[in-house]
Parts: sequence; structure tokens; C-alpha cells
Amino acid sequence: MKIGLVYTSTTPELIELVEREVKCQLPEEVTLMSYEDPTILSETRDHGYVTANAAARLITMFLKAVQDGADAVLNICSSVGEAADCVQDMGRYLGVPIVRVDEEMCRDAARQGSRIGVLATLPTTLEPTKNTILRVAREIGKPVTLTDGLIDGAFGLNQEQFRELLLKKAGEICQDVDVILLCQGSMAYCEELIAETYGKPVVSSPRYGAAALKEALRMKGLI
Repeated sequence: MKIGLVYTSTTPELIELVEREVKCQLPEEVTLMSYEDPTILSETRDHGYVTANAAARLITMFLKAVQDGADAVLNICSSVGEAADCVQDMGRYLGVPIVRVDEEMCRDAARQGSRIGVLATLPTTLEPTKNTILRVAREIGKPVTLTDGLIDGAFGLNQEQFRELLLKKAGEICQDVDVILLCQGSMAYCEELIAETYGKPVVSSPRYGAAALKEALRMKGLI
């Protein structure tokens, strides 16, 4: 079994976390194939939205994974999650599901509470994630309100600095929300710390993405 992991930006910590979660969910013999194009995220940041060229390069990585024999593809970047949405029919036709790392996380956040705090370091991640939360909440018939937690200047900081800013921002919004959602997979290592500090449910995407990937493979009859 082969899985394509598609990144637009990576850190060693993010790669380790994603691969650990995926391997925990899937059989031992699974082969992970990683694809990365950091220009997609940088172009999205520069323009404030996913440009046609950036989306095309993302989709090219999906197709390369299919050509390399992937049984499923996991899209790991939330900034381009809506671009991944647009190729779901293609994935079904090809027989290779294209799974978003964050969609089931957004759905579970809506299940857990009607007031959702959304933490991100980039506006280009915050807005698409909010769109996804509103969409999946509508699908389950539950109205929700969203509280922004944009952490300016946190992108690219080391883990200690990042953890400090993230914890501070979570504290600023925790009284107004029922659940806190971490937009970026790179935030996941702070999930337990925030939950323990503020006593609120906190969700992050890698574990949800791995579980959704497992379900997609189960639906194919591969596990």
C-alpha cells in the first residue's frame, strides 16, 4: 500500500508528527511517498489567496502521487485545502481518494461546540479553515460562531517562541469559545498544553487526517 503525503511547507517536526500519526493508523507495510513545493505557500502568502498557478502546482503533485502508484493522497496544507476540495471528483474517477488533513478536524470541532476559536499564524490559513468549518457545520445542521485567533509574527519562529505566542493567544480567546481549533498541523505539539492550561477541548489536524485517510482506504477495501 502506498500513500502520497503532499506538503507545501515542512519542518522536521511536522514531517515526524504526520508520519507517526499515519503509521499508527495504517498497516506496517505501508509506504509513504512525500511531495513538497514550498513555492505554493509562498505564492499564496504573497497574493493573499491560492492563485491559479499555485493550485495547478498542487494538483500536479496529487497527480504525480497517482502516477507513482499511490492508493490515497493526504493533503497536509490547510491554506490550500479548498484547492484540494476542487479535485475530489477527479480522485473518485481515478480511484485514488484525495483526503484533506483538516476536514474531519473541523467537523469534530463543530460537533463539540457552537463557539469555535480558530488559531493560525497566517491569514491565508485562517480564512480557508473558517470556510471549511462553516461548510461542515452546515452539513451537520449546526450553527456555529467563530472567533479569530491570528498570531501575527509567529510563522517561522522556533518551537519555544511559537509555543509562548500560541499559548498567549489561546488565553485571550478561551473565555469566549467552547473549543479551540489549531489551523496548522505544525501547531499540533501544543494541543495538550493548551487544553491542560485552559481546560478547553483543543483539536489539531494530523491525527484527524490520519484517521480520515484510514477510513478512505477502508472504503476502498484495502484495510
